[in-house]
Amino acid sequence: MPDDLRVLVVGLGNMGMPHARAYEALDGFRLGGLCARSIATRHDLLAAWHEVPRFADFATALAEVKPDVVSINTWPDTHARYAIQAIEAGAHVFVEKPLAETVAEAQRVVDAAVAHRRKLVVGYILRVHPSWTKFVELARTLGKPLAMRMNLNQQSIGQAWTWHRNLMQSLPPIVDCGVHYVDVMCQMTKSRPVRVHGIGAHLSDEVKVCNYGHLHVEFEDGSVGWYEAGWGPMMSEVAFFVKDVVGPKGAVSIVMAEQGGAADEGAATTTSSDIDTHTKTSVIRLHHADLNADNSLARPDEILRMDDEPGHDELCVREQAYLLRAIREDLDLTEHMSDAVNSLRIVLAADESIRTKRAVNL
Repeated sequence: MPDDLRVLVVGLGNMGMPHARAYEALDGFRLGGLCARSIATRHDLLAAWHEVPRFADFATALAEVKPDVVSINTWPDTHARYAIQAIEAGAHVFVEKPLAETVAEAQRVVDAAVAHRRKLVVGYILRVHPSWTKFVELARTLGKPLAMRMNLNQQSIGQAWTWHRNLMQSLPPIVDCGVHYVDVMCQMTKSRPVRVHGIGAHLSDEVKVCNYGHLHVEFEDGSVGWYEAGWGPMMSEVAFFVKDVVGPKGAVSIVMAEQGGAADEGAATTTSSDIDTHTKTSVIRLHHADLNADNSLARPDEILRMDDEPGHDELCVREQAYLLRAIREDLDLTEHMSDAVNSLRIVLAADESIRTKRAVNL
């Protein structure tokens, strides 16, 4: 059996910690180092990790640990630079989305991985989620073109607002979160995106970017999609989660259980900023457009329950299991890497459209 792969985890926040636990849980990996700028004051790290070397500087960690794998879970403005450094040092890389801040940077990371024959996996967590893979599979049965409607607005307060303000130092939510859902649209259509239009609103003086944005994307096969994302304490808890696809043969939707009490009571708690909300489903509803002679529906809607779906930490384990398999079995990740660049191209075009107030042809 090959020796366990030594992993350097960089960034120990909302994503870095679950990924670190995932490496610890999986046979085939072992934690070789933990790196974060605030490492000296991180008293929340697991006691089981007390012997794992800790670093405040990435270059030092890379030189001393000499990892087989580097897991990059830092702010987006460091993703491309850290990934290329790790690849050039001989490590395989897992990097959280988005892959980079620009398409050119993203392509440089991919080119480095290819040139050095290293595996590069980008953290598109929905790709390992059984409910979302089923959602994509069902959408492909609806015929063409598709009309895809998705959003994830987050009423971020407390620590969530601090986290989102920090993220918006690098990218607006339409880019940071948008890559996930645009990637889903691209999987559903398997068609080339041709035009993007974005609009945005600056709803907070605490950030410089539009903390609310909306994009429309058109595909070569006639399919269209929209995605909406907003972060901040002003965002509504109503209709914050829409995942709905319509085609000539019917529709498929992810439906969440209602949160926060009855409408006349008001919401008891904020749920949209909960990280599990980003992936969680309640049921998938499949609607058939077939009609009887009297134009009544020929078939009732199908309800697929998702009660046993994995939680966020388990999804992180699945992502890292895919990375391990890619390394051990020498999987061809060409399409995976190309898709990561493509989804980034679309959301960055939306951001450009917001700034220039004109549609962007791809």
